[in-house]
Amino acid sequence: MQTGFLRKNLLRISLIVILLALLFACIYTMSNYKSSTNNNQNRMEQKMSGNWSNKDKNFAPPAGSTKRQRESMPNKGKNVQRQQGSMPNKNMRNNFGSSQKSTYAPLLTIYFAAFLILIAALYYLFKIKNIAIDLNNRKLIIFSMLCAGFLLRIALSTVMEGYGSDLNLFRSWAETASNNFLQFYSNARSGDYPPLYMYVLFLIGKIASISSINSYYTVLLKLPSILADIATAYIIYKLSSKYLSFEISVLISGFYIFNPAVFIDSTLWGQVDSFFALLIVISLFLLSEGKTMCSAVLFTCSVLMKPQGIIFLPVIFFELVQRRDIKLFIKSILSALITAVIIILPFSFNQSPTWIFKLYAKTISEYPYASVNGFNFFNLLGGNYKQSSSTFFIFSYQIWGMIAIVAVTLFTWFIYIKGKSRKFAFSAALIQIAGVFTFSTGMHERYLFPALALALLSFIYLRDKRILTLCAGYCITIYSNIYYILFKGSGMMNSSSHSIISDGTSILNIILFIYLIKILIDITKSKTLKEGIEKL
Repeated sequence: MQTGFLRKNLLRISLIVILLALLFACIYTMSNYKSSTNNNQNRMEQKMSGNWSNKDKNFAPPAGSTKRQRESMPNKGKNVQRQQGSMPNKNMRNNFGSSQKSTYAPLLTIYFAAFLILIAALYYLFKIKNIAIDLNNRKLIIFSMLCAGFLLRIALSTVMEGYGSDLNLFRSWAETASNNFLQFYSNARSGDYPPLYMYVLFLIGKIASISSINSYYTVLLKLPSILADIATAYIIYKLSSKYLSFEISVLISGFYIFNPAVFIDSTLWGQVDSFFALLIVISLFLLSEGKTMCSAVLFTCSVLMKPQGIIFLPVIFFELVQRRDIKLFIKSILSALITAVIIILPFSFNQSPTWIFKLYAKTISEYPYASVNGFNFFNLLGGNYKQSSSTFFIFSYQIWGMIAIVAVTLFTWFIYIKGKSRKFAFSAALIQIAGVFTFSTGMHERYLFPALALALLSFIYLRDKRILTLCAGYCITIYSNIYYILFKGSGMMNSSSHSIISDGTSILNIILFIYLIKILIDITKSKTLKEGIEKL
C-alpha cells in the first residue's frame, strides 16, 4: 500500500523535498549573510582605499576610466585628471570585484555544462519519447519551478557580493533618491542612468533605511532583477502553453529560469538587465496582441530605463506603418509622450528644459569605444577599448557601426513586411538586438542579454525548430561574455588582449546572426506560419 502511494506521488514528494531544501538553504545563507555582510563591505572599502590612496596629490585613476568609475572611487574624483584616449587599466575591474569570485567560478561552469545536458535529455524524453506529465501535477510543477527559481536566486545572491562598482553606485543612488527624490539628478554621484529605474531605487532606499533590513542592502538591490527573471519565465510559460504542449512549455520556461546565462547577470553580477528585458518582453507581447498604444507605453518605459531601449523602437514603428492607421499612429505617439512626461517631470524641477537629452548624451559619451568588452565583430578585430573615432578601413569604427545599425534595421523591416503578421514582433526584436550588438560600436558584455528571452519567444510564435539552436547558441555566448568579464575581466581591458573564449564567442555571435537571417528568410519564403500548426 505504502509502495503504491509512493510511486503514485513520487513527483509531488520530490518537488516538495526540493523546495524545502532550497528554502532551508535560503534561510541558512540569509542568516549567515546578515552577520558577515558588513565585514565584506569593510574589506571591499579597505581594498579600494588601498588601491586608490589619495596620499599622492597627483594621484590619477586608471587611464581611460569612465566618469562613473572615477566617481565611485574613495576620493570621489578630487585631484583626478582623466587621460583621454588611453586604454583602461587591465586590473581596474578586478579592484571592484568580489573576493569570492575565484571560489564560485569553476562551480558555475560545471553547473552550466550539467544544465545544458539536462535540458537536452528532457527535450529528448518529452519530444522524442513522448513522455507526458500527469494533468493533476501540472499546477504544482509550475508553482514549484517558479518558487525554486526564486529561492535559488536569493540563496546565490548572498554568497557572492556581485560586481562592486555597479552595486556601490546603485546603493549610492538609492540612498540619494530616498533622501531627496526630486533633486536626484542634482545631488546624485554620477547619476547617469535614465530616470525610470530611480523609482525602484527610491523604494529600495526607503526599505533599506529600516535598521533591521539595512544589512541586506545588496540583496535588496538584486531583488528587482530576480523578480523580473521569475516574471519573464512565467510569461514565457503562459505564451508557450497557448501554442505548444505542456511538457515543452515547462521545458522552455525552465530553460530560462534555471539558466546560468540569466542569473549570472541578475543574481551574481547584480545588474538590472533582467528588469529591462522584462519591459521589452511585455511591450512586444502587447504589440503582438494588437495593443499598440499600451505597447508604446512600455517601449517608452524601456527607453527611459536604459538607452538601449532605442534599439527596439523600430519594431513598433514597423507595426504602425503596416497598420496604416493615422489615428492609431498619433494616439501611440501621444501615449509615449505622456508616459515620458509623467516619468521625467518629478526630476525636472530646477533643471533646464533639455536636461534629459543632456543626460542621454553624457551616458553615451562615456563609452566612445569600438567595443566595451562586448564579444562581437569589432572585438574580434582588436577594437576592444579602441576609440570609436579611430579609422578602420576607410571609415571610423563609429561610421561603420552606424552603417551596421541602418542595415540591420532595414533587414528587420523587410522581414516584418514579408511576414505579414504581428507574430514576427519577437523575431524582429531579436534581429535588432543581435545585429546591433554584433556589428555596432560601444557594446558592453551585457547588451546581448535580452536575446535569450526573445529567441525563446520567437520559437514559440514561429515554431521553427531551428530557432532552438539559436536559443542554445545565445545561451552560450551570453554566458561566456558575462562570465569572462565578471570572473576573468583583467584579460579583456585593452585592444591587444585576445583569448580562445573572447574570439570564439565573437565568432559564434557572428555565425548565430547569419543563421538567424537564414531562418527568417526561409520562414517568410515558405509561408508556413499558420494559425492551425499542430502543437509540438
